[in-house]
Amino acid sequence: MREKRIDPSLWVSTKPFGLGERHPNSYLEIWRAIGENRDQLRYAWQILNHGVCDGCSLGTSGMRDWTLDEIHLCNVRLRLLRLNTMPALDVAALGDVAALSELAGEELRRLGRLPYPMLRRAGERGFSRVRWDEALDLVAERIRSSSPERLGFYLTSRGQPNENYYAAQKAVRAIGTNSIDNAARVCHSPSTFGLKQALGVAATTCSYRDWIGSDLVVFIGSNVAANQPVAMKYLYHAKKAGTKVAVINSFREPGMERYWVPSNAESALFGTKIADRFFLVDVGGDVGFLNGTLKHMIENGWFDARFIEGHTASFEELRAAIAEQPWELLERSSGSSRGEMLEFARMLTEADTAVFVWSMGITQHERGEDNVQAIINLALTKGFVGRERCGLMPIRGHSGVQGGAEMGAYSTSFPGGLAVNEDNARHFSELWGFDVPATKGLTALEMLDAAARDELDLAFFCGGNFLEVMPDPSYTRAALDRISLRVHMDIVLSSQMLLGTRGAVLLLPAMTRYEIPGGVTETSTERRVIFSPEIPGPRIGEARPEWEVLIELARRVRPELADVLRFEDTAAIREDIARAIPSYALIGQLRREGDQFQYGGPHLCWGWRFPTPDGKAHFSPVEPAENEVPEGKFLVATRRGKQFNSMVQGARDDHTGANRDAILICAEDATALGIREGDPVSLTSDAGEYRGHALVAPVKPGTLQVHWPEGEVLIDHVHRASAGVPDYNAIVTLTTETPTRHRPEPRLKRPDKEASPWRSLR
Repeated sequence: MREKRIDPSLWVSTKPFGLGERHPNSYLEIWRAIGENRDQLRYAWQILNHGVCDGCSLGTSGMRDWTLDEIHLCNVRLRLLRLNTMPALDVAALGDVAALSELAGEELRRLGRLPYPMLRRAGERGFSRVRWDEALDLVAERIRSSSPERLGFYLTSRGQPNENYYAAQKAVRAIGTNSIDNAARVCHSPSTFGLKQALGVAATTCSYRDWIGSDLVVFIGSNVAANQPVAMKYLYHAKKAGTKVAVINSFREPGMERYWVPSNAESALFGTKIADRFFLVDVGGDVGFLNGTLKHMIENGWFDARFIEGHTASFEELRAAIAEQPWELLERSSGSSRGEMLEFARMLTEADTAVFVWSMGITQHERGEDNVQAIINLALTKGFVGRERCGLMPIRGHSGVQGGAEMGAYSTSFPGGLAVNEDNARHFSELWGFDVPATKGLTALEMLDAAARDELDLAFFCGGNFLEVMPDPSYTRAALDRISLRVHMDIVLSSQMLLGTRGAVLLLPAMTRYEIPGGVTETSTERRVIFSPEIPGPRIGEARPEWEVLIELARRVRPELADVLRFEDTAAIREDIARAIPSYALIGQLRREGDQFQYGGPHLCWGWRFPTPDGKAHFSPVEPAENEVPEGKFLVATRRGKQFNSMVQGARDDHTGANRDAILICAEDATALGIREGDPVSLTSDAGEYRGHALVAPVKPGTLQVHWPEGEVLIDHVHRASAGVPDYNAIVTLTTETPTRHRPEPRLKRPDKEASPWRSLR
């Protein structure tokens, strides 16, 4: 369908620029970024205009992408910009850890970039500068005196390029262990496992352009308005082309309901209505809702029998399992109704094409793999994969995360997603010229568990902050304290660097992706591998690329491997990647700005050809969870708000008006408990206590939401999916407190009061 030039039926309001409405002001973000970077405006502009975005994983070259011929620039990237342009910190400030420990994470980062290697031994008040040789000798000696099972390496997704990931995993395996993991573990590993098992692929099967003109785009546990804001421009064009949008979530996210796209005149002036239908489910109720939808479709014959018979396996097993799940169980499990499931089933039935998009609301659950499989089951009933305007998309939040597992920086898989086993270890041993271990390494959470048991001698972190991303901060703190040598290679300070130690803490200064000589590459959500050139500009002290440091470390630990552990530059790394990973065969040809390729093409499984052993897609029955919440307790989920990873956080969410300490509760539950907005309340779980202020919002009754990472004190470290993802949800008791002063917060608003389903909030 062709886009309409102007479509007033999609307007949110006739008030220009949404005056009086709550929504992000992207123009103010531009002015804020100019002010923050005024000392390096030329360098900042060069980064924006020529570098590949280090924000979300939509993927750019400069300020252009491959979905639309329009400017691609979002407030996430603008908020990260200062991390690339700020000057070095004064290392004298590192002389007193006690003083630094009083600072919040944002205050630590604003001190400036890490310029030199710094060392703090047990009993010392702070850090002292050391030479690079001294620092690497210290780490190499600790590794040689330990054993492979007592080592752990972790890479964040903070702007990490493919070259860092690949060289790091190769270095770590040369040292003798597979215990290397990255941020992909704690976000989308259930998606990787589920897609690989069902379809034979481990990444999104389609492209962003498939949203535009598809009959239906479904978002499940995903809020792209906050996390991938440029995606709202894609949805603006999709709506203009007639695409319907459905959202399944436990909160009626206001940004998914209406959005003002700043780069489109019509949307910037009048806003755009996005979601055609919200389906509210309980936290953890996704399988129940999706299975109920599937039950309707099977009972009514609303499925593609021809596709299922010719290209799938195990449908009859799925049909039998669904038939045995009574409606009462599905309604109770999902927190939804049979009628709501029927309405969603009809939307799918009426669609000839559909794209399913999901994120952390699906994966960061104890049963995350089941959630993913339930989505796949539903998509396969009508063959919504392997053709235009159809697909399964586990959308990524960080520009460096898609390539992490694909490069092999994963404790459970080698480069290219090959399983860690004897045969694959033998293959890479022959390719690389050294013995590659054949046993699985420690995942990120298993590293913490090993540390808590005094079974980890060395932890080497490239970025990341376990204190702010892992559940149960007290457990995490105690575990990190027990590691005899912690190495933190990063661009700025973080709170976990300041923890005590039995032995020593070593800080190593890292380069950003824009500083790495020779340029690097990034892989986007849609599998597009993009070259990001080195950007001329200021350089910080003795900062080095992570790939170079880890390769040099491995050479010091295993000097006999010096000849096979050598990369002259990043181009040499890309050539090695091309040899190791068939799908990345073209990466060696990426040399200059604008160079890119999309491995697998626009669609994986094109023409319903699935790279599974039998050539078919596989259904797999999953059972809905019984959400047994004791009487008087609530299910709480952690949410993101004006936030990107644990480094960029706004004090207030522009979409909801929520402060960082907001506890979101529905009007029905607030009234029953006598709670008014702004009232102080506390939440208690088996793991800890959280105090904040109530904000009445359209969350599902019986559920609450708090911001992450603040709410992690409520999350225990025990519950996790088999893929190694923490369950960032908890059962809590809510207690009202006597307010010392009433601090009202603005209510969530919609522009049309008469049509608003939020009228009860007023």
